[in-house]
Amino acid sequence: MPPILDIDALSVRFTTRAGDIPAVSEFSCRIGPGEVLGLVGESGCGKSTVALAILRDLGRNGRISAGTIRFRGRDLATLSTSELRRIRGAEIAMIYQEPMASLNPSMKIGAQLAEVPMLHRNLSRRAALDRAREMIADVRLPDPDRILNAYPHQLSGGQQQRIVIAMALMARPALLILDEPTTALDVTVEAGIIDLVRGLGRKYGTAMLFISHNLGLVRDVCDRITVMYAGEAVESGKVATVFQDMRHPYTRALFDAIPRPASDRITRPLRPIPGTLPLPRDRPPGCSFGPRCDHFQAGRCDAGPVPLLPAGAGHDSRCLRLHEIDWQAVPPPSRRPPRAPLGEVLLRAEDLRKCYPGPDGRPIRANESISFSVRAGETFAIVGESGCGKSTLAKLITGLETASSGRLLLEGQEIQSLPVERRPRALVAGLQMVFQNPFDTLNPSMTVGRQILRALERFGRGDSREDRRNRMRDLLDLVKLPAAIAARRPRQLSGGQKQRVGIARAFAGEARIVVADEPVSALDVSVQAAVTELLGEIQRDHGTTLVLISHDLSIVRYLADRVMVMYLGHVVELGTTDQVFARPHHPYTEALLSAVPQVDPGTDRKPILLEGDMPSALAPPPGCPFQTRCHRRHLVPGDRCATELPPLHDHGGHQIRCHLDAAVLVGCAEDAQTRSDAPAPD
Repeated sequence: MPPILDIDALSVRFTTRAGDIPAVSEFSCRIGPGEVLGLVGESGCGKSTVALAILRDLGRNGRISAGTIRFRGRDLATLSTSELRRIRGAEIAMIYQEPMASLNPSMKIGAQLAEVPMLHRNLSRRAALDRAREMIADVRLPDPDRILNAYPHQLSGGQQQRIVIAMALMARPALLILDEPTTALDVTVEAGIIDLVRGLGRKYGTAMLFISHNLGLVRDVCDRITVMYAGEAVESGKVATVFQDMRHPYTRALFDAIPRPASDRITRPLRPIPGTLPLPRDRPPGCSFGPRCDHFQAGRCDAGPVPLLPAGAGHDSRCLRLHEIDWQAVPPPSRRPPRAPLGEVLLRAEDLRKCYPGPDGRPIRANESISFSVRAGETFAIVGESGCGKSTLAKLITGLETASSGRLLLEGQEIQSLPVERRPRALVAGLQMVFQNPFDTLNPSMTVGRQILRALERFGRGDSREDRRNRMRDLLDLVKLPAAIAARRPRQLSGGQKQRVGIARAFAGEARIVVADEPVSALDVSVQAAVTELLGEIQRDHGTTLVLISHDLSIVRYLADRVMVMYLGHVVELGTTDQVFARPHHPYTEALLSAVPQVDPGTDRKPILLEGDMPSALAPPPGCPFQTRCHRRHLVPGDRCATELPPLHDHGGHQIRCHLDAAVLVGCAEDAQTRSDAPAPD
């Protein structure tokens, strides 16, 4: 069948005060009906520019300088504004990363959904609402009538993203562009969204362009993949072919930067890509990846433009040495020195609780009977879906909130009732936090150096101004940033550099404990690896205790010594990383682990798709907090799950809050693994 989208040698340029900037160069791809093409690469590589070029939404200073974009045989570059307006939303739709950017907070969901077919398909309001109700069922949201009458703020993040998908499909478009549609979602919600996207693509025959930096998702969702670097397609082919037989050094470098089950921070550490992505106006001659490539040959790789060369049937690579490199070679081991033994217990929680007053007087129970201990030099991970109470616990530790009851002890001193403004300066300096979004934690009007100096001043570090400036340079060196960065403002830094500055500022007071709340979730794969390795190196060299909050279980498995899994304010599992990632698991942990995307060829997964959303902390269910969504509840005799809160059973230091005993949980996991490994029926 003829392709829905056919892009041939597309080039996009932007006009700036510094002159014309090339954003995309000679990019080509084809997408057929029902096919999904994955577009991957670091931020700034040109992925989103390609998507905006398809929509002809490049702004006043952007233009298509060469090539063609044919949609159903029509060149989009030649269409008038009125013709484009008829195509956008009706035949080509786009789903953005942040769902609230696409939803009107003042309109009910039903009105927003109905607006699409009324505008693009001339349906009556009644017919449009009927289609909206049908589409809500298609995206697997319960109680369509309630959803239609709800406002966006009354829905969870996963529900909002499903509504945005429904809105994009309301007019039955032929092409759907998805730009990082699951980045901000929990891993269980992400699994449901991905399963939904694949099913709807098959049902409606929609061609899809799936933009993501998550290679595991691309493997799950896409039929073919194109890897972009510095505005160019550097490798393309079928997903299975590229993942098994990659033929470009940049693709290999992306894979080496991803934590896998075999990765180990001592014996098999991650390999961050050296250097940074070049700015469009500073791209080197020849191969753009050359300055960062282990296989670069001067005088050859930089002699002139590198074309896309055939690497096999339907497989292309922009590498002159693709037939010379030993792609099966294993990178040389880079064994790190072992960590020092863990010290005494530094932080301890005993029956810690946090309640907030609800709107009708009922308490909102954010944390329920939390007990754990963290040793000096340990990495202690807290995982769970949004709303489970992990960020509230981080606020209790750092003094941004005070506990309702229970005890929180730091080196034996009770701090649960001590807000941060009443904590001694030494305590605040020694217990710091690294936040998720580096863009929101730095003052845009102050230079990087001034922000670190201010922290040193507040913590009383340094005997003189010159001493503090030397300490500031040492901190920049600690996070592997050049001293020249001190004179720059945050807007002049990349996301990874901003996060490194945040880490440097956290260590200005020589912190003994650092609470890191999703420290790498907003970063590219290669930058994630660099920051992850940086945190591990600082911890190893300085004996820092790290409390890591994350929904990325691959990062948790790589960094953490012990893991605590939370659900609806409760601890449901607690143990060493090996214990939690092996069998047995709590049923909730089992669902979390099943939803982690895998990049290794030959591995398969069947995510456990949890029904519904996490209940509200304002009206939690009786008995086991997970019982409303548990896929193992039928194995518990009687109605104990709905009436009785299970205790934390200890299995040799591995604690699991479940009415099922360990032998049954192991059997459940083995049965699930057997079904996952079984061949699909013909």
